[in-house]
Amino acid sequence: MAFSARVQAAPLAQINVTPLVDVLLVLLVIVMITSPALTHKLKLDLPQAGRTTHTNPSERVRLAIHTDGSMYWNDMPVNPAMLEAQLAVAARTPQPPRLLLDPADGASYEVVASVIAGAKRQGLEKIDFMAAR
Repeated sequence: MAFSARVQAAPLAQINVTPLVDVLLVLLVIVMITSPALTHKLKLDLPQAGRTTHTNPSERVRLAIHTDGSMYWNDMPVNPAMLEAQLAVAARTPQPPRLLLDPADGASYEVVASVIAGAKRQGLEKIDFMAAR
């Protein structure tokens, strides 16, 4: 077995280009896959700045539901029959009000769900929950 000994003391400085070629080929494949997607245009009809019409904000009705099931329409006590009548009257106005529900922390889910269902049944679509205090 014969081994050749290096005669020069200078270090061998050659660059291994295989990993560089691998990375460049992966980038080439990514560019080839994504480039057709960049050429397709999507037409969007966005609202323009001067075209919006400002309407008067609708009236707000606050409906508080307490833990015992009692309800208050703008701080006036109502029972379920009176609530249905109030919702019907509110829904028939030219600009229906925004219903703000304020259920207490321990309010029954069934009571809150029935109020929401009754409001939707009467035609009120703007129903919000008040933020927690």
